[in-house]
Amino acid sequence: MKGFKFILSLFLAIGIFYALNTKLGQIPPLGKFLAPNQGIWQNEVTEGETSEIEIEGLSSPVQVHYDEHLIPHIFAQNNSDLYRAQGYVTAQNRLWQMEFQTHASAGRLSEVIGEAALEYDRGQRRKGMVFGAEKALENMTKDPEIQGYIEVYRDGINSYIQSLSPENYPVEYKLLDYAPEPWTLKKTALLLMYMTDMLAGYETDLEFTNLINKYGRERFDFFFPDFFDVNDPVIPAERDWSDWNVSVPEAPEGDFPLDFISDVMKKPHPDNGSNNWAVGPDKSYSGNPILANDPHLGLNLPSIWYVMQLATPEKNTFGATLPGALGVVIGFNNNISWGVTNATRDVKDWYKITFKDESMNEYWHDDQWKPTTKRIEEIGIREGKTYYDTVVYTHHGPVSYDDTFKGNGEKTGYAMQWTGLLGGNNQRTLIELNGAKDYDEYKAALVHFLAPAQNFIFSSREGDIALWIQGKFPNKWKGQGKFLMDGSNPEHDWQGWIPQEHNAHVKNPERGFVSSANQHPVDKSYPYYVFNDGYEMYRNRVINDFFRSKKKFTIQDFKDLHNNNYNLKAAELLPHMLKVMPTDGMSSEEMAYLEEAKKWNFYNDIDSKGASVWEAWWNELRRMVWDELSEDSLAMEKPFAYQTIYLLKNFPEDTFMDRVSTPEVETATDLFTASFKEAVKDLNIWKERLGDYNWGDVKATYVGHLLQALPAFSRFNLPIGGNSGIVNATSKNHGPSWRMIVEMSDPPKALGVYPGGQSGNPGSKFYDDLVDIWAAGEYLELNFMQSANNTSGVVFTQTLNPEK
Repeated sequence: MKGFKFILSLFLAIGIFYALNTKLGQIPPLGKFLAPNQGIWQNEVTEGETSEIEIEGLSSPVQVHYDEHLIPHIFAQNNSDLYRAQGYVTAQNRLWQMEFQTHASAGRLSEVIGEAALEYDRGQRRKGMVFGAEKALENMTKDPEIQGYIEVYRDGINSYIQSLSPENYPVEYKLLDYAPEPWTLKKTALLLMYMTDMLAGYETDLEFTNLINKYGRERFDFFFPDFFDVNDPVIPAERDWSDWNVSVPEAPEGDFPLDFISDVMKKPHPDNGSNNWAVGPDKSYSGNPILANDPHLGLNLPSIWYVMQLATPEKNTFGATLPGALGVVIGFNNNISWGVTNATRDVKDWYKITFKDESMNEYWHDDQWKPTTKRIEEIGIREGKTYYDTVVYTHHGPVSYDDTFKGNGEKTGYAMQWTGLLGGNNQRTLIELNGAKDYDEYKAALVHFLAPAQNFIFSSREGDIALWIQGKFPNKWKGQGKFLMDGSNPEHDWQGWIPQEHNAHVKNPERGFVSSANQHPVDKSYPYYVFNDGYEMYRNRVINDFFRSKKKFTIQDFKDLHNNNYNLKAAELLPHMLKVMPTDGMSSEEMAYLEEAKKWNFYNDIDSKGASVWEAWWNELRRMVWDELSEDSLAMEKPFAYQTIYLLKNFPEDTFMDRVSTPEVETATDLFTASFKEAVKDLNIWKERLGDYNWGDVKATYVGHLLQALPAFSRFNLPIGGNSGIVNATSKNHGPSWRMIVEMSDPPKALGVYPGGQSGNPGSKFYDDLVDIWAAGEYLELNFMQSANNTSGVVFTQTLNPEK
């Protein structure tokens, strides 16, 4: 009996030991995770101690001053030491985020999460994300200076990784039970590809192909015009292009493929965009140019941005960096400031490929069979067998869709041609911008930037303001790239490129300001074909009208505009709805909600009830108008909000007003009534759940942790107004990810804030200390130190010394 008890106890002990040290499904090995010497408890830290650290490879000591929000101010004697220190300091605070995002970019999440991520990983490989990173790295390493910088940045990161033991790993490694890898040059290229895909990966060619094949060309052109009836473009309409020598290819004869596609790959968030603007000396209260930027991206913790000052005796730069890439992305130095918004140009096209046989070794193009190339993508799966996926490449690019992945089972595939796969030297652009002194150096820096296409805004202490729409753009014939094209027809190939000097741009316009908000880049006079790829129509007009409204603008004006909640979309439709919709037979409850809508001032403020009524009403209305598309088994894209409103106001009896699910034939007026009644149901649900229906509570903005918004590591129910399509474009989990205002005084004065914190460690007080400041519409005064010896505002200092 004693022997049996001993054996039973032994097996129980072994079982408990195994359970505590083994990852069971999504549960981390609890023994490791909770161990006091190496588990989560080790991640509760208090930053703030002055220290000295030896780092291999440094040539001279580097001073890193930290302010009250853990922003590092790095002072080095040369660029190599500067970027080595940037890598080390960034890894100190954002290591897990940096690596996780490169895993996501490379399609390697299955290695960490398991088979649940396989479909995502296959999609990343089939978009050519690793291929594109390899091309970019190939170009960067052809530039000896940039190669040297990304190597020392890598070495700085690895110096930090090598200093860690398991108890010091960021908490997410413990939660998911894996360890950091050494950083490589390829990881930096993957991080840049991650941003390229986020900003230039959205397209709707296959959805548009379904729509035109089902409803016809006339219907499609009405729903998706190249230009709306109103246009307030990025480059002012008075810009004259007549002195350019322009050649645009002729549209070929023939039809597009008549394929129907039921399933498409997951796209980046459609609201990925930004605002930026700058006023010149004549419109500035002080006579100094003032510039502002706020990129609109997913609201995550850790934040996508990490704020730093990077200084050497030759340059002094401050701004938002991308953890994993060197230099400042959006920021300023003593001479210039710059920012970016997404140009949202159509730089990704799809081609129908016909293969000779099931081997897919050859494809038909230009009246002959041509050889394909193949990449065997090896996808490791945690606790599973390695998955091998063969991705075929043609001269267009990767065949993303075939009979093994979202294809139609026939001997065809859909190949993707994308400027993101060309490779480029975006790091060269950023490094040159960081040190640029004037307009000419800003302009020269942009030449290296291929993708994602961006609206680069600029101001200088010399008094110049400018904006270039920069990227590598195919010179397309009219209509090219809207739909699936014939991959066998060489006339459907990209025929060449718009010369870089012909990218739309403006310097010191007569109106005294420049701005962009993801709207149409140009008016109809621009000589090259530009497809309306879903350009913004509301934020841009609010911004431009604001700067036309008076002669001088202050820093407070810029703050107010960043936080402007005016809903122009509602202002252009709601009065019409209220005017034409009959109210006979409405209940007292419905009339009460209607009164809230009538007295609403069109501002999506946090305490507004009218904003909640509008948002519920608009969502139900848009769903009813386009029910034919959303209920179709084919992948379809709904017409843009502006054209939807144009249709409702000007074509109220259009056949698309008729709802599929009802026997009656409805008009727009009928839809106003039906959608309002559905909105009331939504409002009642919100009211019951929340106790009221104020817009801030209904929207319930949150900043979620990168791991599917883990509640303990996220921030919920933030009191902030705005919404998509509003200058303050804060929706539920998307919005201004970095707000910056810079006045080009001597030295520049700057404000900035983002919805996160400098530390990536949930156990740090600096993990989310900026979130409430951001939500309140407030800013930090950025301490742009002019010398390492000027320690005003410094809380503690790290000295990075050469290894002895």
